[in-house]
Amino acid sequence: MFDPLSLKYDAAGLIPAIAQDAGTGEVLMMAWMNADAVARTLETGRVTYWSRSRQAFWVKGESSGHVQALVEMRLDCDRDCLLLRVDQTGPACHTNRRSCFYRAVRDGAEVEIMAPMG
Repeated sequence: MFDPLSLKYDAAGLIPAIAQDAGTGEVLMMAWMNADAVARTLETGRVTYWSRSRQAFWVKGESSGHVQALVEMRLDCDRDCLLLRVDQTGPACHTNRRSCFYRAVRDGAEVEIMAPMG
């Protein structure tokens, strides 16, 4: 059986987790998880992150309704980064956009490439 403690965490006990839409492949967001958040996510199927600012668990969509249901958790080759393939309900970003990656650098300028969802 998979053991969340087998992952490589940073000095703060955290590992980066990239959320990707399981259907489209779109990268939605990046957040942090600790071993307990990894375990909770696997147990419940609801993606649970660790909020560094609040120092508390953050179940994605718990207050907003913009839930991330885990489809598959993947580990990178060094075991120090996670890819979470999810079914995303509503926007993933707190700015009400589908993805947190809504800015791009094009021809040396930063441009907004995605509007908030209606």
